[in-house]
Amino acid sequence: MKSVTIYTGPLCNYCDAAKRLLTRNNVEYKEIDISKVDGAMDEMISKANGKRTIPQIFFDDHHIGGYDEARALEKENKLQDLLK
Repeated sequence: MKSVTIYTGPLCNYCDAAKRLLTRNNVEYKEIDISKVDGAMDEMISKANGKRTIPQIFFDDHHIGGYDEARALEKENKLQDLLK
Protein backbone atom coordinates (compact mmCIF):
# COMPACT_ATOMS: atom_id res chain seq x y z
CA MET A 1 0.00 0.00 0.00
CA LYS A 2 1.20 3.49 -0.83
CA SER A 3 2.01 5.98 1.88
CA VAL A 4 -0.52 8.80 2.14
CA THR A 5 0.34 12.33 3.20
CA ILE A 6 -2.17 15.10 3.76
CA TYR A 7 -1.21 18.73 4.28
CA THR A 8 -3.72 20.49 6.53
CA GLY A 9 -4.22 23.69 8.49
CA PRO A 10 -6.16 24.97 11.47
CA LEU A 11 -9.94 25.51 11.34
CA CYS A 12 -10.20 23.87 7.92
CA ASN A 13 -13.50 22.07 7.33
CA TYR A 14 -12.25 20.57 4.06
CA CYS A 15 -9.20 19.20 5.89
CA ASP A 16 -11.46 17.58 8.47
CA ALA A 17 -13.68 16.14 5.73
CA ALA A 18 -10.65 14.76 3.86
CA LYS A 19 -9.35 13.08 7.02
CA ARG A 20 -12.79 11.54 7.66
CA LEU A 21 -12.90 10.29 4.06
CA LEU A 22 -9.50 8.64 4.42
CA THR A 23 -10.42 7.13 7.79
CA ARG A 24 -13.71 5.69 6.56
CA ASN A 25 -11.79 4.04 3.72
CA ASN A 26 -9.32 2.53 6.21
CA VAL A 27 -6.44 4.60 4.85
CA GLU A 28 -3.61 5.37 7.23
CA TYR A 29 -2.11 8.77 6.59
CA LYS A 30 0.55 11.15 7.78
CA GLU A 31 -0.81 14.62 8.55
CA ILE A 32 1.37 17.69 8.17
CA ASP A 33 -0.17 20.85 9.65
CA ILE A 34 1.33 23.72 7.63
CA SER A 35 0.73 26.14 10.53
CA LYS A 36 2.92 24.11 12.88
CA VAL A 37 5.75 22.74 10.72
CA ASP A 38 8.38 25.18 9.49
CA GLY A 39 8.71 25.09 5.72
CA ALA A 40 5.72 22.78 5.27
CA MET A 41 3.70 25.30 3.26
CA ASP A 42 6.55 25.88 0.81
CA GLU A 43 7.09 22.12 0.55
CA MET A 44 3.39 21.56 -0.13
CA ILE A 45 3.23 24.29 -2.79
CA SER A 46 6.28 22.87 -4.51
CA LYS A 47 4.98 19.30 -4.49
CA ALA A 48 1.46 20.38 -5.54
CA ASN A 49 2.66 22.33 -8.59
CA GLY A 50 1.89 25.72 -7.06
CA LYS A 51 -1.45 24.94 -5.41
CA ARG A 52 -1.76 26.88 -2.18
CA THR A 53 -5.08 25.64 -0.82
CA ILE A 54 -5.47 23.01 1.87
CA PRO A 55 -5.85 20.14 2.10
CA GLN A 56 -3.44 18.71 -0.44
CA ILE A 57 -3.27 14.92 -0.58
CA PHE A 58 -0.47 12.73 -1.91
CA PHE A 59 -0.25 8.97 -2.47
CA ASP A 60 3.50 8.39 -2.33
CA ASP A 61 4.70 11.25 -4.56
CA HIS A 62 1.54 11.28 -6.72
CA HIS A 63 -0.52 14.44 -6.12
CA ILE A 64 -4.22 13.56 -5.80
CA GLY A 65 -5.47 17.09 -5.11
CA GLY A 66 -7.74 18.24 -2.32
CA TYR A 67 -10.92 17.00 -0.71
CA ASP A 68 -13.09 17.38 -3.82
CA GLU A 69 -10.74 15.25 -5.91
CA ALA A 70 -10.45 12.59 -3.19
CA ARG A 71 -14.25 12.48 -2.84
CA ALA A 72 -14.67 12.10 -6.60
CA LEU A 73 -12.23 9.17 -6.55
CA GLU A 74 -14.19 7.61 -3.70
CA LYS A 75 -17.51 8.01 -5.55
CA GLU A 76 -16.02 6.41 -8.68
CA ASN A 77 -14.61 3.53 -6.59
CA LYS A 78 -11.09 4.42 -7.74
CA LEU A 79 -9.61 5.45 -4.39
CA GLN A 80 -8.59 1.96 -3.27
CA ASP A 81 -7.15 1.14 -6.71
CA LEU A 82 -4.84 4.16 -6.53
CA LEU A 83 -3.56 3.03 -3.14
CA LYS A 84 -2.33 -0.36 -4.40
